[in-house]
Amino acid sequence: MEIKWYIFLSLALFCIGIIGALTRRNSIIVFMCIELMLNSVNLLLVAFSKMHMAGMNAFSYSMASSAQIFVFFIMIVAAAEVSVGLAIIVLLYRNTRSIDINFLNRLKN
Repeated sequence: MEIKWYIFLSLALFCIGIIGALTRRNSIIVFMCIELMLNSVNLLLVAFSKMHMAGMNAFSYSMASSAQIFVFFIMIVAAAEVSVGLAIIVLLYRNTRSIDINFLNRLKN
């Protein structure tokens, strides 16, 4: 498959994530949109890595797989972000009985 289809798909997923994160007030949906943006970047990194590895010999193949290793670390950071974010959402719900982002101003007191 050509690289342009991966770019279009990644761009569409990233735009959906940006629009969802900026327009929604539900904090769980905002976290899902942030994860969607991270996964679109992961898709693009893997697609470019695969395209770059197509014309390589065995020696330079190991050096070109660094993008896929970087994707693995992005997924680890995303999992940590979800665990911390969900803990914050649970505390927000306990204090305000709502998961609306606008109620975060009430936690200042």
